[in-house]
Amino acid sequence: MTDTVKKDKAELKEKLTPEQYHVTQEKGTERAFTGAYWDNHEQGMYRCVVCSEPLFSSADKFDSGTGWPSFTRPAADASVGTEADNSLFMRRTEVVCKKCGAHLGHVFDDGPREAGGQRYCINSCALDFDTRDSSQK
Repeated sequence: MTDTVKKDKAELKEKLTPEQYHVTQEKGTERAFTGAYWDNHEQGMYRCVVCSEPLFSSADKFDSGTGWPSFTRPAADASVGTEADNSLFMRRTEVVCKKCGAHLGHVFDDGPREAGGQRYCINSCALDFDTRDSSQK
């Protein structure tokens, strides 16, 4: 794993859109079926919008019908972390970028059984998509 990075709020507010900032820094959620990548079928690597860490491969993306990009696993365990999320009177598992701590979404146990049963439900606005990394897994 690479070293962690922290950017100050002013720098992030200048770099990110208001929605990207809200989702990644304030643990927000974009509306379903509105993000850029929920229906993306191109080959490539999904990277953290804050620090560019490679997070998820298109090879592990599937259509969950939820309106958010869904993946069966991270590109590398070292790039994605999880934390308990007990907000909104629910028990969920938050997914974060290990390099910068950005909130990405949540992981659930209702993914495809043949792929391990995980569904990483990720906000499009927390991601950048890089087609140059299409050979990576």
